[in-house]
Amino acid sequence: MSLTSDPPLKTAPEPTPAEDYSVLKVVPVRHPWRWVAVAVTAVLVAQFAHGLVTNPGWEWEVFARFFATETILKAVWITIQLTFYGTALGFALGIVLAFMRLSASPFLKSVAFTYIWAFRSIPLIVQLLFWFNLTYLYQRLDFGIPFGPGFFSFDTAGLVGAMSAAVLGLALHQAAYAAEIVRGGVLAVDAGQLEAAAALGIPRLRQLRRIVLPQAMRSILPNAANEVISLFKGTSIVSVMAIGELFYQVQVVYGRNGRVVPLLMVATVWYIVLTTVLSVAQYYVERHFSRGATR
Repeated sequence: MSLTSDPPLKTAPEPTPAEDYSVLKVVPVRHPWRWVAVAVTAVLVAQFAHGLVTNPGWEWEVFARFFATETILKAVWITIQLTFYGTALGFALGIVLAFMRLSASPFLKSVAFTYIWAFRSIPLIVQLLFWFNLTYLYQRLDFGIPFGPGFFSFDTAGLVGAMSAAVLGLALHQAAYAAEIVRGGVLAVDAGQLEAAAALGIPRLRQLRRIVLPQAMRSILPNAANEVISLFKGTSIVSVMAIGELFYQVQVVYGRNGRVVPLLMVATVWYIVLTTVLSVAQYYVERHFSRGATR
């Protein structure tokens, strides 16, 4: 007969004293390559700035003489006018086209899609030259019964001049891109908001004006601002129509005196200044429409 002893009972481990993290040394994460990139970038920027100041080829005295002349200021004003009219008319038509594409009518959808497809496919310079030579295709325009007799007509020779053709071409071209920007912004609004508004009996027009568009503007504005800035710089293409906008006048001036680089810098600095103004306006408009948003 053997005697066996029970196994010893397991006892809980003694609690370890709480670690004192205050005695630990905190070492920040080091980013050596980030500082290398900063140093290289700073050197390149300094070299570029030094070249702008010291290189006599920039001819800054010629730049200062022509920057604010009456001819250049008039050209800047024409550029601003082209941008304003092209943007206003383009986005007005673009909003109509966007809601045509969003409509339940297959015919309206097809018309809007065809317009957007055509005007995004044809280069802007071709469109401008087409409208500038409209008289070649249509010498007279008649208004009356479709496919029937006309009540009155007029010649197109004095109807579409260089400036009006430029505004028309820029606006119609801009409308195709504006339509897609607006359509994308409207589609970004949650459909449940419209369902809730309809359940409350809010009229469709008020739903659009007070619910859809204020929320869609947060998506529309960044892309719309890019399009406006692109249009502002794209007005230089109307120089092919001998319109006295900024780039055309700069070409005329350096064609006379041969100072190509400083005159190009005149145009460049004006484009930078006006683009900066548009960017500041974009910031405040976006801040206005982003009230109540999480970001």
